[in-house]
Amino acid sequence: MGAFQPQPGGAGSPQVRDYMTPQPQSLQVSDRLLDAVLLLRGANLRHIPILSDGRLVGLLTDRDVWRFSPTMLLPVPQQEYNRVFEETPVGKIMTRDPVTISSGAPLAEAVQLLSQNKLGCLPVVDQDQLVGIITMRDMLRALGDLIGASAPAQ
Repeated sequence: MGAFQPQPGGAGSPQVRDYMTPQPQSLQVSDRLLDAVLLLRGANLRHIPILSDGRLVGLLTDRDVWRFSPTMLLPVPQQEYNRVFEETPVGKIMTRDPVTISSGAPLAEAVQLLSQNKLGCLPVVDQDQLVGIITMRDMLRALGDLIGASAPAQ
Protein backbone atom coordinates (compact mmCIF):
# COMPACT_ATOMS: atom_id res chain seq x y z
CA MET A 1 0.00 0.00 0.00
CA GLY A 2 1.29 3.44 -0.85
CA ALA A 3 1.69 6.32 1.54
CA PHE A 4 -1.58 7.86 2.65
CA GLN A 5 -2.06 11.48 1.64
CA PRO A 6 -4.60 13.21 3.93
CA GLN A 7 -7.07 15.50 2.20
CA PRO A 8 -8.13 18.87 3.60
CA GLY A 9 -11.34 18.63 5.60
CA GLY A 10 -10.88 14.93 6.33
CA ALA A 11 -12.63 13.76 3.14
CA GLY A 12 -9.80 11.35 2.40
CA SER A 13 -9.13 10.25 5.95
CA PRO A 14 -8.09 6.61 6.12
CA GLN A 15 -10.62 3.99 7.08
CA VAL A 16 -10.17 0.75 8.95
CA ARG A 17 -10.52 -1.21 5.68
CA ASP A 18 -7.40 0.55 4.35
CA TYR A 19 -5.17 -1.07 6.97
CA MET A 20 -6.98 -4.10 8.40
CA THR A 21 -5.88 -7.65 7.73
CA PRO A 22 -8.76 -9.10 5.69
CA GLN A 23 -10.19 -12.57 6.28
CA PRO A 24 -8.24 -13.35 9.45
CA GLN A 25 -7.68 -16.90 10.55
CA SER A 26 -10.22 -17.88 13.19
CA LEU A 27 -11.35 -20.81 15.30
CA GLN A 28 -14.73 -22.17 16.31
CA VAL A 29 -15.86 -21.83 19.91
CA SER A 30 -15.68 -25.62 20.28
CA ASP A 31 -12.08 -25.92 18.98
CA ARG A 32 -9.51 -26.97 21.56
CA LEU A 33 -6.74 -25.05 23.26
CA LEU A 34 -4.25 -27.21 21.36
CA ASP A 35 -5.74 -25.93 18.06
CA ALA A 36 -5.24 -22.36 19.29
CA VAL A 37 -1.62 -22.95 20.31
CA LEU A 38 -0.83 -24.55 16.95
CA LEU A 39 -2.46 -21.66 15.06
CA LEU A 40 -0.82 -18.96 17.19
CA ARG A 41 2.63 -20.46 16.78
CA GLY A 42 2.27 -21.79 13.24
CA ALA A 43 0.93 -18.55 11.76
CA ASN A 44 2.85 -16.23 14.09
CA LEU A 45 -0.34 -14.65 15.45
CA ARG A 46 -1.19 -12.96 18.73
CA HIS A 47 -4.98 -12.80 18.36
CA ILE A 48 -7.56 -15.29 17.11
CA PRO A 49 -11.20 -14.35 16.53
CA ILE A 50 -13.56 -17.05 17.82
CA LEU A 51 -16.73 -17.83 15.87
CA SER A 52 -19.97 -19.66 16.57
CA ASP A 53 -22.44 -20.27 13.75
CA GLY A 54 -20.44 -17.83 11.61
CA ARG A 55 -20.66 -14.96 14.10
CA LEU A 56 -17.92 -13.46 16.21
CA VAL A 57 -18.43 -14.45 19.85
CA GLY A 58 -14.99 -13.97 21.31
CA LEU A 59 -11.31 -13.29 20.96
CA LEU A 60 -8.43 -15.43 22.15
CA THR A 61 -4.98 -13.92 22.66
CA ASP A 62 -1.60 -15.47 23.19
CA ARG A 63 -1.77 -14.03 26.72
CA ASP A 64 -5.03 -15.85 27.41
CA VAL A 65 -3.40 -19.12 26.39
CA TRP A 66 -0.31 -18.42 28.49
CA ARG A 67 -2.39 -17.56 31.58
CA PHE A 68 -4.54 -20.67 31.29
CA SER A 69 -1.77 -23.14 30.48
CA PRO A 70 -0.38 -25.21 33.35
CA THR A 71 3.14 -24.30 34.31
CA MET A 72 5.91 -26.84 34.01
CA LEU A 73 7.38 -25.39 37.22
CA LEU A 74 4.82 -27.30 39.28
CA PRO A 75 4.92 -31.07 39.43
CA VAL A 76 2.09 -31.65 36.94
CA PRO A 77 2.18 -35.06 35.30
CA GLN A 78 2.76 -34.86 31.52
CA GLN A 79 -0.56 -36.60 30.92
CA GLU A 80 -2.43 -33.90 32.87
CA TYR A 81 -0.52 -31.14 31.06
CA ASN A 82 -1.48 -32.63 27.69
CA ARG A 83 -5.08 -33.18 28.80
CA VAL A 84 -5.55 -29.46 29.43
CA PHE A 85 -4.54 -28.63 25.85
CA GLU A 86 -6.45 -31.48 24.27
CA GLU A 87 -9.74 -31.13 26.18
CA THR A 88 -10.19 -27.42 26.94
CA PRO A 89 -12.45 -25.66 24.44
CA VAL A 90 -11.30 -22.16 23.47
CA GLY A 91 -14.75 -20.90 24.40
CA LYS A 92 -13.84 -21.51 28.03
CA ILE A 93 -10.93 -19.07 28.07
CA MET A 94 -11.71 -16.54 25.31
CA THR A 95 -12.74 -12.96 25.95
CA ARG A 96 -16.45 -12.85 25.24
CA ASP A 97 -18.11 -10.07 23.24
CA PRO A 98 -14.91 -8.27 22.25
CA VAL A 99 -14.87 -4.62 21.24
CA THR A 100 -15.28 -4.48 17.45
CA ILE A 101 -15.23 -1.89 14.69
CA SER A 102 -16.66 -1.71 11.16
CA SER A 103 -14.47 -1.63 8.07
CA GLY A 104 -15.84 1.78 7.07
CA ALA A 105 -15.01 3.42 10.40
CA PRO A 106 -12.34 6.12 10.40
CA LEU A 107 -8.92 4.80 11.37
CA ALA A 108 -8.86 7.48 14.09
CA GLU A 109 -11.81 5.72 15.76
CA ALA A 110 -9.82 2.48 15.84
CA VAL A 111 -6.89 4.32 17.41
CA GLN A 112 -9.21 5.72 20.07
CA LEU A 113 -10.80 2.34 20.86
CA LEU A 114 -7.44 0.56 21.04
CA SER A 115 -5.98 3.25 23.29
CA GLN A 116 -8.96 3.77 25.62
CA ASN A 117 -9.53 0.05 26.12
CA LYS A 118 -5.83 -0.92 26.15
CA LEU A 119 -6.36 -3.47 23.38
CA GLY A 120 -3.93 -5.12 21.00
CA CYS A 121 -6.48 -5.57 18.21
CA LEU A 122 -10.02 -4.98 17.06
CA PRO A 123 -12.01 -7.57 15.11
CA VAL A 124 -13.59 -5.87 12.10
CA VAL A 125 -17.27 -6.79 11.70
CA ASP A 126 -19.67 -5.74 8.95
CA GLN A 127 -23.30 -6.89 9.01
CA ASP A 128 -22.56 -9.48 11.74
CA GLN A 129 -19.74 -11.03 9.66
CA LEU A 130 -16.07 -11.03 10.59
CA VAL A 131 -14.32 -9.37 7.64
CA GLY A 132 -10.94 -8.52 9.14
CA ILE A 133 -8.84 -7.66 12.13
CA ILE A 134 -6.83 -4.53 12.82
CA THR A 135 -3.84 -4.92 15.09
CA MET A 136 -1.17 -2.71 16.55
CA ARG A 137 1.13 -3.89 13.75
CA ASP A 138 -1.42 -2.58 11.22
CA MET A 139 -1.55 0.72 13.12
CA LEU A 140 2.22 1.04 12.99
CA ARG A 141 2.05 0.51 9.22
CA ALA A 142 -0.54 3.31 9.03
CA LEU A 143 1.67 5.57 11.14
CA GLY A 144 4.60 4.80 8.86
CA ASP A 145 2.51 5.81 5.84
CA LEU A 146 1.40 8.98 7.56
CA ILE A 147 4.92 10.12 8.43
CA GLY A 148 6.39 8.84 5.19
CA ALA A 149 8.53 6.12 6.68
CA SER A 150 9.14 3.01 4.68
CA ALA A 151 8.68 -0.21 6.61
CA PRO A 152 10.88 -3.22 5.93
CA ALA A 153 9.21 -6.04 4.01
CA GLN A 154 7.51 -8.66 6.16
